[in-house]
Amino acid sequence: MSELFDEVDEEVRREQLKKLWDQYSIYIIAAAILIVAAVGGWRGYQYLEAQKAAAAGAAFDAAIELSDQNKHAEAEAAFDKIAATAPSGYRMLARLRAAAEVATRDPKAGSKMYDEIAADRSVGTEEQDLARIRAAGLLLDSDSYPNMLQRLEASTKPDATFRHSARELLALSAWRANDTTAARQWLDMIANDGETPSGLRSRAEALQALLPPVAKS
Repeated sequence: MSELFDEVDEEVRREQLKKLWDQYSIYIIAAAILIVAAVGGWRGYQYLEAQKAAAAGAAFDAAIELSDQNKHAEAEAAFDKIAATAPSGYRMLARLRAAAEVATRDPKAGSKMYDEIAADRSVGTEEQDLARIRAAGLLLDSDSYPNMLQRLEASTKPDATFRHSARELLALSAWRANDTTAARQWLDMIANDGETPSGLRSRAEALQALLPPVAKS
């Protein structure tokens, strides 16, 4: 008798499933098609992005080669094109390199391009900081210490990625301005930072030796 009931239950389940299929099969098929299309579209997007990145990488390498050959005008044009058309990562790198190419013929124009990158909020914080450092480096021999301080002070904080370079530039700027107090301040900060690179530490020690001794009270 139990076997009979089992067969009846099985038949009822089959009948219910058939009704559900008849009622909702169009939706199930449509959902399956959408899933397949979505997966295919995503795979296609990934493939296209990979192709764009590969093309941008090749173009970037070619632009660097032009720069290495001292073909700065051609390299600048190549980097500008990459900055306008490439995926975001290469766009940022290309903007930095284009500014460097411009700086070879016009340091002030190059520093202005770096300043534009530093002021661009769509750019990452580290890239902004790097642009700020490079702009200041181009203006070291022409800009006043107060202006350099305004440019770089925020980049000297203990957690700033390029703090070592910022401190060195400010020490040099203060030394050029005969502001020995400020120069010593930045050189001491360089000396007391355990993460200061050895080469930069050596340059700071050499500059420290050029400063007059501290007057004894």
